[in-house]
Amino acid sequence: MSIFLLIFVGVVAGVLSGLGIGGGVILIPALTMFFAQSQHAAQNINLLYFIPTAIFALIIHAKNRKIETKILPMMIVGGIIGAVAGSIIALNMQGDVLRKIFAGFLLVMGVAELAKARKQKTPQIEE
Repeated sequence: MSIFLLIFVGVVAGVLSGLGIGGGVILIPALTMFFAQSQHAAQNINLLYFIPTAIFALIIHAKNRKIETKILPMMIVGGIIGAVAGSIIALNMQGDVLRKIFAGFLLVMGVAELAKARKQKTPQIEE
Protein backbone atom coordinates (compact mmCIF):
# COMPACT_ATOMS: atom_id res chain seq x y z
CA MET A 1 0.00 0.00 0.00
CA SER A 2 1.29 3.41 -0.91
CA ILE A 3 1.31 5.63 2.16
CA PHE A 4 1.04 8.70 -0.06
CA LEU A 5 -2.10 7.39 -1.76
CA LEU A 6 -3.60 6.56 1.64
CA ILE A 7 -2.86 10.09 2.88
CA PHE A 8 -4.25 11.62 -0.33
CA VAL A 9 -7.48 9.61 -0.07
CA GLY A 10 -7.70 10.62 3.61
CA VAL A 11 -7.29 14.30 2.76
CA VAL A 12 -9.93 14.23 0.01
CA ALA A 13 -12.35 12.33 2.25
CA GLY A 14 -11.61 14.75 5.10
CA VAL A 15 -12.36 17.79 2.95
CA LEU A 16 -15.68 16.24 1.91
CA SER A 17 -16.43 15.42 5.55
CA GLY A 18 -15.71 19.00 6.55
CA LEU A 19 -18.05 20.23 3.83
CA GLY A 20 -20.77 17.99 5.24
CA ILE A 21 -20.93 15.81 2.15
CA GLY A 22 -19.44 12.72 3.74
CA GLY A 23 -15.99 11.32 3.15
CA GLY A 24 -17.32 7.78 2.79
CA VAL A 25 -18.31 8.63 -0.77
CA ILE A 26 -14.59 8.68 -1.61
CA LEU A 27 -13.12 6.58 1.19
CA ILE A 28 -15.14 3.37 0.76
CA PRO A 29 -14.69 3.01 -3.03
CA ALA A 30 -10.99 3.91 -2.72
CA LEU A 31 -10.42 1.28 -0.02
CA THR A 32 -12.16 -1.43 -2.03
CA MET A 33 -10.68 -0.55 -5.44
CA PHE A 34 -7.13 0.59 -4.66
CA PHE A 35 -6.36 -1.17 -1.39
CA ALA A 36 -8.19 -4.50 -1.84
CA GLN A 37 -10.28 -4.13 1.32
CA SER A 38 -13.53 -6.04 1.61
CA GLN A 39 -16.72 -4.00 1.58
CA HIS A 40 -17.28 -4.75 5.27
CA ALA A 41 -13.72 -3.71 6.18
CA ALA A 42 -13.98 -0.51 4.11
CA GLN A 43 -17.24 0.48 5.77
CA ASN A 44 -15.82 -0.28 9.22
CA ILE A 45 -12.72 1.80 8.48
CA ASN A 46 -15.02 4.59 7.28
CA LEU A 47 -16.95 4.49 10.56
CA LEU A 48 -13.75 4.80 12.60
CA TYR A 49 -12.37 7.46 10.25
CA PHE A 50 -15.59 9.44 10.66
CA ILE A 51 -15.20 9.96 14.42
CA PRO A 52 -12.15 12.28 14.49
CA THR A 53 -13.03 14.06 11.24
CA ALA A 54 -16.57 14.70 12.47
CA ILE A 55 -15.30 16.03 15.79
CA PHE A 56 -13.05 18.59 14.11
CA ALA A 57 -15.76 19.62 11.61
CA LEU A 58 -18.26 19.90 14.47
CA ILE A 59 -15.94 22.19 16.44
CA ILE A 60 -15.52 24.52 13.47
CA HIS A 61 -19.23 24.57 12.58
CA ALA A 62 -20.24 25.09 16.23
CA LYS A 63 -17.74 27.94 16.57
CA ASN A 64 -19.36 29.59 13.55
CA ARG A 65 -22.87 28.95 14.93
CA LYS A 66 -23.94 26.81 11.97
CA ILE A 67 -25.72 24.07 13.94
CA GLU A 68 -29.51 23.94 14.30
CA THR A 69 -29.73 22.91 17.94
CA LYS A 70 -33.55 22.67 17.95
CA ILE A 71 -33.62 19.58 15.74
CA LEU A 72 -30.39 18.05 17.02
CA PRO A 73 -31.77 15.79 19.82
CA MET A 74 -34.35 14.20 17.50
CA MET A 75 -31.74 13.66 14.79
CA ILE A 76 -29.35 12.05 17.28
CA VAL A 77 -32.00 9.62 18.53
CA GLY A 78 -32.99 8.73 14.96
CA GLY A 79 -29.35 8.38 13.96
CA ILE A 80 -28.58 6.01 16.82
CA ILE A 81 -31.60 3.84 16.02
CA GLY A 82 -30.66 3.82 12.34
CA ALA A 83 -26.99 3.05 13.07
CA VAL A 84 -27.89 0.05 15.23
CA ALA A 85 -30.36 -1.25 12.63
CA GLY A 86 -27.96 -0.64 9.74
CA SER A 87 -25.09 -2.36 11.56
CA ILE A 88 -27.17 -5.44 12.26
CA ILE A 89 -28.34 -5.56 8.64
CA ALA A 90 -24.81 -5.03 7.23
CA LEU A 91 -23.28 -7.73 9.43
CA ASN A 92 -25.79 -10.25 8.13
CA MET A 93 -25.30 -9.33 4.48
CA GLN A 94 -22.75 -10.65 1.99
CA GLY A 95 -20.07 -8.17 0.94
CA ASP A 96 -21.01 -8.16 -2.73
CA VAL A 97 -24.66 -7.37 -1.89
CA LEU A 98 -23.54 -4.60 0.47
CA ARG A 99 -21.29 -3.18 -2.28
CA LYS A 100 -24.16 -3.17 -4.78
CA ILE A 101 -26.49 -1.43 -2.31
CA PHE A 102 -23.81 1.20 -1.60
CA ALA A 103 -23.22 1.71 -5.34
CA GLY A 104 -26.97 2.02 -5.93
CA PHE A 105 -27.20 4.59 -3.13
CA LEU A 106 -24.38 6.64 -4.66
CA LEU A 107 -26.00 6.43 -8.09
CA VAL A 108 -29.40 7.58 -6.81
CA MET A 109 -27.84 10.45 -4.84
CA GLY A 110 -25.76 11.51 -7.85
CA VAL A 111 -28.75 11.52 -10.19
CA ALA A 112 -30.81 13.45 -7.61
CA GLU A 113 -28.07 16.08 -7.26
CA LEU A 114 -27.74 16.44 -11.04
CA ALA A 115 -31.50 16.84 -11.38
CA LYS A 116 -31.51 19.45 -8.61
CA ALA A 117 -28.65 21.37 -10.24
CA ARG A 118 -30.36 21.25 -13.64
CA LYS A 119 -33.63 22.51 -12.14
CA GLN A 120 -31.83 25.42 -10.46
CA LYS A 121 -30.18 26.43 -13.77
CA THR A 122 -33.46 26.38 -15.70
CA PRO A 123 -34.71 29.98 -15.99
CA GLN A 124 -38.11 30.52 -14.41
CA ILE A 125 -40.58 32.52 -16.49
CA GLU A 126 -42.75 34.75 -14.38
CA GLU A 127 -46.15 35.88 -15.59
